[in-house]
Amino acid sequence: MSRPPGARSVDELLADARSRLQRVTAREAHVAVAAGGVLVDIRPGWQRAEHGEVPGALLVERNHLEWRFDPECDARLPEATGYDAHVVVLCQEGYTSSLAADALRSLGLHRATDVIGGFAAWEAEGLPVVRVDRAAALPSSSRC
Repeated sequence: MSRPPGARSVDELLADARSRLQRVTAREAHVAVAAGGVLVDIRPGWQRAEHGEVPGALLVERNHLEWRFDPECDARLPEATGYDAHVVVLCQEGYTSSLAADALRSLGLHRATDVIGGFAAWEAEGLPVVRVDRAAALPSSSRC
């Protein structure tokens, strides 16, 4: 099966998104948050339960991100303070976060970026991590 005209591979989409971002290391993200930036963890609950969380990170799963950070959307979070908000997106390994940060930039949040290497890099740098109660992170229908 050949690719339809105009279709791009996920690697091409990722490279295109990253060309518009000034990505940061885990340590740079930590500094940005200390200076008032918002670290947004977009990983699903099961992934946070398996690997841990960054204390103080705002938890917004990927499928809600644009609605929660669009400064003109009624569903926005208080942290969506405007188009100049410094939002640093975190996923597990730094792939999905690049696409998500680029989507925020498309909304006009020109300072949106992501963490190179994601949560795995954050943890490897020895930055603060907390473990999550796995049972609490599962949907209620999945508990015994």
